[in-house]
Amino acid sequence: MKSAGADEKGCLGMSLDAVMGAVAADPVLGLIVLLCLGATVVNGATDAPNAIATVVGTRAMGATPSIIMAAVCNFVGLVLITLASTAVADTISGMVDFGGDSHAALVALAAAMVAIIVWGIAAWGFGIPTSQSHSLIAGITGAAIALQGNMDGVNFDQWMKVVYGLVVSTCLGFGLGWLLARAIRVFCVTVSRTRANAFFKWAQIISGAALAMLHGAQDGQKFLSLTMLAVVLGVTGSASMGTFPLWMIVLVSLVMSLGTAVGGRKIIKSVGLDMVKMEQYQGFAACMSACVCIGLATFTGMPVSTTHTKTTAIMGVGAEKSVRSVKWNLAGSMVLTWVLTFPGCGAIAFLFTKLFLLWA
Repeated sequence: MKSAGADEKGCLGMSLDAVMGAVAADPVLGLIVLLCLGATVVNGATDAPNAIATVVGTRAMGATPSIIMAAVCNFVGLVLITLASTAVADTISGMVDFGGDSHAALVALAAAMVAIIVWGIAAWGFGIPTSQSHSLIAGITGAAIALQGNMDGVNFDQWMKVVYGLVVSTCLGFGLGWLLARAIRVFCVTVSRTRANAFFKWAQIISGAALAMLHGAQDGQKFLSLTMLAVVLGVTGSASMGTFPLWMIVLVSLVMSLGTAVGGRKIIKSVGLDMVKMEQYQGFAACMSACVCIGLATFTGMPVSTTHTKTTAIMGVGAEKSVRSVKWNLAGSMVLTWVLTFPGCGAIAFLFTKLFLLWA
């Protein structure tokens, strides 16, 4: 996929009118685009709330205004950062190869989206902040393997960026959370608690908004890439993608924001209230640590999980004060969910692809 400044030839036929005409002529294409957008809604509901979970958990803001802030920042972040850089989308688009048959590729993409939605809704129902980023990667990988019949459908050079992202989000997230919380405690030792809480309350709100914007760019570009793939396969019969049309960026941004607004409360409770009881400065430390990690990953093309990054940052912040302050059993269930996502969602996508191809 080309960058935001790429040749406009890549957008030929990608106007909103042309795409609507293609969808009207081919209802199957419309269904697949809706599945991509549906998976984006699930991402907004399950992943985006992590960005502002600590803001709610420390009572810096109420749940409703925090969710509204996250929804708005998701939209703004995906639109603005995608216009500047499409590094994450480039990685996702090059991660798998669905082959030369555009019809079969669309079927496989639909199967991957169904698997992602099923996995995400199940996790949301249990209030477990599973990673929709990991689900997406697992889903398209399982679908590509099913379609190709072997591992030729996987580009391991791009896939390794997922591994790098896991290391960055785990080690850097936890480490920065611990270091920043310790630094604040050392340098603010003479500051009164009232003044410190007043400052870190607003600092946390600002950093939470920034994190929500980065989530929009990081996770939104993944689903934007797959929506674009569905459209170009259906309209042109080719998987060659050019510049994202602005209408598509806005549409995916709106859909993700809608998911955040509708489904944010359950995940906020698991991450912001249940795992660690935090003070204002700790919430700020967790938000800023996650911002650094996700910002680094977004502009270098590493697909990382907002859920994974924010949660490990919270663990690091909690562990700095007292290892016992972290509810490691809840953290362990989250880690187990992340570990199971790759084989679990990948297997579901593999099976759905085989099943859908029998019907297609």
